[in-house]
Parts: sequence; C-alpha cells; structure tokens
Amino acid sequence: MRELFFLNQYLIKYGKMMVWGIAFVLLTNVFSASVPVLVRLGLDEALKQSLWITGQGDALAVSLIYQTALAFGIGILMVAIIRGVCMYYMRQTLIVVSRKVEYDLKNRLYNKYQKLGESFYRKHMTGDLLSRMSEDVSNVRMYIGPAIMYFANMIFTFVVVIYQMLQANASLTLWVLLPLPVLSYSIYQVSRRMNLGNKLIQEQLSQITASAQETFAGIRIIKSFGMESTFSQKFQSEGEEYKSRNMRLAKINALFFPMMLLLMGLSTLIVIYLGGKEVEKGAFTPGNLAEFVIYLNMLIWPVASLGWTTALVQKAAASQKRINEFLTAEEHQEFAGKPFLLQRNIALDRLTFTYEGKTQAALKDISLTIQKGEILGVTGRTGSGKSTLVQLLAAMYYTSEDTSHILVDGVSMRDIDLQDFRRHLAYVPQDVFLFSETIKDNIAFGIETGEIQEEELQKAVKAACLEKDIPQWPEGLNTLLGERGVSLSGGQKQRVALARALVKRADFYVLDDCLSAVDAETERQIIDHLSQWLKDSTAVVVAHRIAPLRMADRIIVLEEGSISDVGTHEELLQRCEYYRNLNESQSAEFQ
Repeated sequence: MRELFFLNQYLIKYGKMMVWGIAFVLLTNVFSASVPVLVRLGLDEALKQSLWITGQGDALAVSLIYQTALAFGIGILMVAIIRGVCMYYMRQTLIVVSRKVEYDLKNRLYNKYQKLGESFYRKHMTGDLLSRMSEDVSNVRMYIGPAIMYFANMIFTFVVVIYQMLQANASLTLWVLLPLPVLSYSIYQVSRRMNLGNKLIQEQLSQITASAQETFAGIRIIKSFGMESTFSQKFQSEGEEYKSRNMRLAKINALFFPMMLLLMGLSTLIVIYLGGKEVEKGAFTPGNLAEFVIYLNMLIWPVASLGWTTALVQKAAASQKRINEFLTAEEHQEFAGKPFLLQRNIALDRLTFTYEGKTQAALKDISLTIQKGEILGVTGRTGSGKSTLVQLLAAMYYTSEDTSHILVDGVSMRDIDLQDFRRHLAYVPQDVFLFSETIKDNIAFGIETGEIQEEELQKAVKAACLEKDIPQWPEGLNTLLGERGVSLSGGQKQRVALARALVKRADFYVLDDCLSAVDAETERQIIDHLSQWLKDSTAVVVAHRIAPLRMADRIIVLEEGSISDVGTHEELLQRCEYYRNLNESQSAEFQ
C-alpha cells in the first residue's frame, strides 16, 4: 500500500466528495440492515395472527394477516427505494471522484513527460509511456473508485449487520463468524501472490504496447524487407506470455470465490442447525431465524467482493509504482534566470559530454567561440559528435554541469531563462518530425501565437523552395499530412521543417544536416536564400556536403569528439585532408 500513499493528496483534494460518498455508503447499509428487521417483525406478527385462525378458518383473521403482510411489504419497498437512492448518490460521488483523479493524474503525467530530458527518451520507448498513462492510470482509478467504495461498503456492512446479529443472539453470531479468521488468513496469503502477478502483467502489457507502436511506426520498412511474418510471430509470442501471466493470476483469483462460498455455506448450515434448535427451545422465533439467514446473505457479497477488491488494490499498487517511477524521474531542469540577449558571442569553454550509460565521451574538451552574426559550419565523419554538439547548443541536454560550459556573452547558460532562450532559437534536427496537421500549420508551428501572416508564410515557402511542390498537393499548403508527415518525401519533410524554422525569425539558428535529402540543384537555391535570410542572425550549420558549408564564415571539423581543425572554406582546402577529400568527392556536383 505504500506506493498508493501518493494518491492521498487527491483524496484530500476531493475530500468533501469522498466524505459524502462514505456517508451514503453508511446510509445504504443502515437501510439494508433494516430490511431483515422488518421481515422478522412481519413474520412473527403473521405467525401470531395465524394462531387465531380456527379449524374452520376465520375470514377476519386471514384478512388481518393479509393486511399485516401488505403493511410490512410496503415498508420493505419504501426502505428499498430509499436504499436505492442512497446507493445512486454513493456511486455518483465516489466514482466521479475516481474519474476526476484519473483526469488529474493523466494531465500530471503528460506535463511530466514534457519536462523530462532527452536522456529519458533515449531509455524509454513510446509504447511504455503510453501504457503508463492509459492502462496504469485506469488501474489506479479502479482503486480510487470501486475498490474504496466496495471496501467501505464491506466494513459498514460487517459493522451494522454483526451489531444487529449480536443484539438478536450473541452466541449464534459467534458460531456464524467462526470461519472468518480462516478466510482472512487465506486472503492474506493469496494477495501477496496477486501483487507479484499484477506487476508482471503490467510490465508485459507495456512490452506489448511498445512492440505494437514500434511495428506500426516502422510498417513501411517491415514490408519492404518482407518481415511481416517475423514481427507477427514476435507479437504473438509476447501475447502468449501476456496470456500466460494473466492465466496464472486468474488461477489465483479462482481460489477466492469457491473458498468464500464454501465458508459462507458452512455459516448458513450453522445458522439453520443451531437456530432451529433455539426455535425448538422457544428462545428464538422463526422471525429471528429468517432474520439471521438474511443477515448472513447480506454478508456474502461484501465477503465475496473482498477478493475482487484485493485484486484491484494489488493491481493499482503495481501500476502506481510504475507511475511513480516516471513522476519521480529527474526533470529537464528549466532554470529561471536572466533573459537571453546575444550581443557579442556564444562560447563553449572546455565542454566535455558523455551520454548517460556510456563510458566514452561524445565530446571532449571543446572550446569554441561563435560571434554574433556569424554562420559557423560543422562537419566531420559519422559519429564524430556533430549532432551532440548542436543538441547541446540548442539546450536539448540541459544539466547544470553541461550548461556551465556554455556561455552567452560571458553568462553561463544555467543562469539564463530556458524558455526565453528557446523563444529566440530556431532548431532543425537531423530527424525531422512533422505533426499530423496541415502543411501550413506545421510551418506556423514556430510562431508563438500559432497564426502566421501570409506574406511571411510565402517568404519562408520560397526560401525553402517549396513553391514548386505546392501544385502536387491536393489542397496546397492546406493539405493534411499523415502521421509524422508520411505523405511527403524525405526532401519535402526537410524543407517544411526548414520553413518552420525560418518563419520564426530567430536570433540563433541551429540547422543539423537539414538538406541531406535534397537534390543538388534545390540545395543551391536554398543556400542562396539562406545566405540572405541568416545575414542578421547567428547560425550553426551541420553538413556532410560542401555546398551548405560554403556559406559559413568559419568551419570546424570534428573528429572523435574533438575539434581537429577550424578555418574558412579556402583555408581548410589547403590544410585539412578530410575536408579536401570531401570537397573532391563532391566536386562533380558543382561543375
């Protein structure tokens, strides 16, 4: 239960509704317990009146018995109606609270996900994130609503019913309750196994969700390699494991109901046997015996629901533990500080960076100064640290240790307001992501208001060389894209992402190999536009191709995480072998 203590804050938040809900649970049980009393009184009264009937029959006495039965029947009906009303409001309060907590918890998880850093998403799959927000939160909701409601109902039922039974016959009540300690011990033993079983089931469900999400996201690759059957078998195998774990838990759950029904049946036999003897002695009336049997039947459902409620609690505890793992994860720190104002330069001072879980540094002792208004080119072999460098410059990895080595006009990045910094940043990552919206909406994404002036839109479209593609799209820029922009080619995706960055009119641009899927002629046109567009901004341009690097004022060459050379295009051609070979291998494109 310690994992569920986290939810106490929500129970306090909705405390008023919870109190009303518990009050209605109590009222429901009070009126439920009054039904056996009315049955006892009605039956005993009818039996007394039946003694007045003569051997030939007494019409007056028979009529009186009917009237008595009718009166008590109406009384029982009225009590049942009131009980039904109380039960309605019981569910309307406690179940509604559980829905409110579900809403709050999902929003809290969603907001937490947005605050987690890049390293978190490198370790966790999207399917697992979705599973914790959907399945795990739903399990927790079942604890807040049905589990608490039925558990409270069980407690009040026991208290009210056993009190009434003790008032009627204390010794018989003790005999009836004799099997309960055995039941309690059995529940304790089984619940431990249920907790482990539920934990294993939720972990496997996350694995299935992650596997399905990855399969659907990469369906085109799977089909192109003809691997459908392999992935189907993999998913089937994971499904079989999920089924197997559920079956094991079902077998444990299956012990509850037969065991409880057996023990309750034994209690019923005790009532009928011992109660019958008391009636023979005259110490018990037939009405008392009927009352006891009804009370005993009232206990059957709460006791029977104990197993189900225990399963809900155990499942919720396992799910809440998984949720807490993410809620307590270290956030991508967004230090509030000074506004971002670039007047002189951005400097990297002996920056070294190692990815979490890795032993080899991705960047080693990088010292570099980017002057305001300068376009800095970055190139190097695959794995040399280019993307890592620009991700750090774009504050994708943001810890106090890393940011202390990045200075803006001498001010450490950790002392600069991250939100304000990103308002002045335009970042085009190597892995382009487009939303399932229109092309226009994707381009306007970088505008804080979400609305873009038509003139600015057309300028960005022209700069990204998207004009020639517009006639191909059914509704032009208002064409709705598929998931992750699946309806566009690789080059079109890159150019839409570039247009999205350009319309922002940022002070600092970070372009990570954003023209790699564009043909040479289109690349030349875009570079001509970019040279004009970036002339009043500071920019870092990563590229494997020479053409984008030619517009840079300076170019750095990275090798195994370190800067191996720095210079202009002409200087690097003279002294840098890697750069010279790169230029010669691509020279045919520029003839």
